[in-house]
Amino acid sequence: MIAYYNKIDGRIEEVEKPVKGTWINIYPPFNHEKLKQLSEDLKIPFDFLIDSLDIDERSRFEDEEGVKLIVIKCSVLNEIEGGNEAPYVTVPIGIIFNDDVFITISAFENPIIGSFLKGMLKNFDPSRKEGFILKIFDRTVYYFLHHLQDINNKRNLFEKELDNSMRNEELTKLMNIQKSLVYFVTALRINELMMMKLQRTDFLNIRDKEEESDVLEDIIIDNSQALEMSNIYSNILNGTMNAFASIISNNLNGVMKRLTSVTIVLMVPTLVASFYGMNVPLPFEDHGLAFVFTIMFSGMLSVLLGWFFLKKEWF
Repeated sequence: MIAYYNKIDGRIEEVEKPVKGTWINIYPPFNHEKLKQLSEDLKIPFDFLIDSLDIDERSRFEDEEGVKLIVIKCSVLNEIEGGNEAPYVTVPIGIIFNDDVFITISAFENPIIGSFLKGMLKNFDPSRKEGFILKIFDRTVYYFLHHLQDINNKRNLFEKELDNSMRNEELTKLMNIQKSLVYFVTALRINELMMMKLQRTDFLNIRDKEEESDVLEDIIIDNSQALEMSNIYSNILNGTMNAFASIISNNLNGVMKRLTSVTIVLMVPTLVASFYGMNVPLPFEDHGLAFVFTIMFSGMLSVLLGWFFLKKEWF
């Protein structure tokens, strides 16, 4: 789907046809024929559109014949969350622009573009391309931090559940969170490298604009903070999973030890009964209390063996 937006009377309104300064937003579902036609009409490389739809596309920027492309990774809620799926994944947002057009394209609906469409940002003007790009960067970092906080809250909740459980379900949930953190660390690292290189090469032509330059510097600092938080949460989670895996393993070993001890104690009467069940001459076989003696002897051996295991703390 392709939608066109202009700022009218201080609000972002959808329009029928694009003009200079129009924001063009491309979102799923996609029609490659329409994308091809849009590429030809606006004279932008078709590869720029296709590359932005690749979920594995790295954050980068490129300039081809006056048309510029910026790809930045953002975090979104996983629509197929559950089972062995990560609660959050990272997807690319493509930003394509020149003097006449400004295009955003993403293979997934995400809250970053949605925040602009819902008018959640003040003083937002899509015709100011550099400012628009910086706001996209800023919202990207904002949602990374927001989702990291949610991940940390989930981690604490699952840890409390794991305190009173020996099941693998909670460990699986923690492993899914770990997947999201791996996605976050990778995306934030390449986002940081991309923005630092973008700043160094002055790709946005904002070096002489103090306000925009300061905003980009602040975004890079916030991105570094999000990256550090992701690494910290990932390290904590790794330690937690290893610790609880060891605890579960130790608990299982304790249960197996107790069951083995009980089996050995119960085996003694069975062994004695087996001996006295043989069809051969046996001690006290003609005594009237032979059965009672056998039971008492078996019980005494079981009690002694149980006392020994208890002393060794095997029960």
